[in-house]
Amino acid sequence: MTVEWADCAATAERAVCARHLRRVWGRPGTVLGRSGWPPSFGQRLHWHWNYWWQAHLLDSLVDAQLRTPSTERGELIGRFVTSVRARNFGRWTNEYYDDIAWLGLALQRVRALGLSDVDEALTAIDAQLHEGWTADAGGGIWWRRGDRFKNAPANGPAAIFHARQGDVARAREMTDWLSDILVDPSSGLVWDGVRADTGELIKHIFTYCQGVYLGACLEQSEPEDAARTVRAVAEHLAPGGVLRGQNGGDGGLFAAILARYLALAVPQLPEPEAATARTLVLTSAEACWSGATDAPDGPLFSAEWSRPAPSHPLAADAPERDLSVQTGAWMLLEAAATLA
Repeated sequence: MTVEWADCAATAERAVCARHLRRVWGRPGTVLGRSGWPPSFGQRLHWHWNYWWQAHLLDSLVDAQLRTPSTERGELIGRFVTSVRARNFGRWTNEYYDDIAWLGLALQRVRALGLSDVDEALTAIDAQLHEGWTADAGGGIWWRRGDRFKNAPANGPAAIFHARQGDVARAREMTDWLSDILVDPSSGLVWDGVRADTGELIKHIFTYCQGVYLGACLEQSEPEDAARTVRAVAEHLAPGGVLRGQNGGDGGLFAAILARYLALAVPQLPEPEAATARTLVLTSAEACWSGATDAPDGPLFSAEWSRPAPSHPLAADAPERDLSVQTGAWMLLEAAATLA
């Protein structure tokens, strides 16, 4: 039986929204995603609201609007955008350059659909990302203000953001910095980052880093570097053809970010890498969908797509409780729907 990925994505959207979307502090007209389900007391209050998780939740709502436009969802997106600023105490930015780059990417897509006035937000984000660039460690922006660490998770999405803002020169500088400093010449994989004080390379391998570098290469029209990244992912990070998970918390979004950019790579790369990217997304989606378990309001997805989700009710420490994990699965299914 052929899987209708658009239908699967719509089902995931309903489940995530029903379980996680709530008012902020009970204020009418506001809505953000609770960080956990079932929620703890602090999560009910959006106490730890995980700024960058919200950016990806917003991005997924935009995916859904592109898949099946609706007035109701469009209005929801508008409320969501204003709620981010309200929960962030009147500011669009925070101290983490990667966080604000992710929100910027989502808001660029909101602006393209005309769903909210986000020019002020994009101006603030653009200014802070430019502020983060220094000559330390050969260039690049910091992971956060006051830090001495530069990494792919900040520079990758920032490069994509600058390219989409039309700042081609800065986008090129960032992408070149990633290629020169953080790409392992032997495997083609992207390392995590570099400590500016010592020059020490932090060679942890995360699916997240591959995704943002791939996205930056696509924006710079660098098919050879993008194709090399796809090959490296297929060889090292997708056992059995399924993208490797990295547990809950922030890791719950890592593979989904890679899936998003693999899907974007399909129409831009030559064969055989285009076919490889497509297969990685669809094989991961098949595993994710078939491994979901029944729960109130719809399927509950596993933190590791290659294995089934635990049955509900969940243990207190189950990563499947995290908004990141469930949004990541939804992102994956939206990516698959674009390839159908």
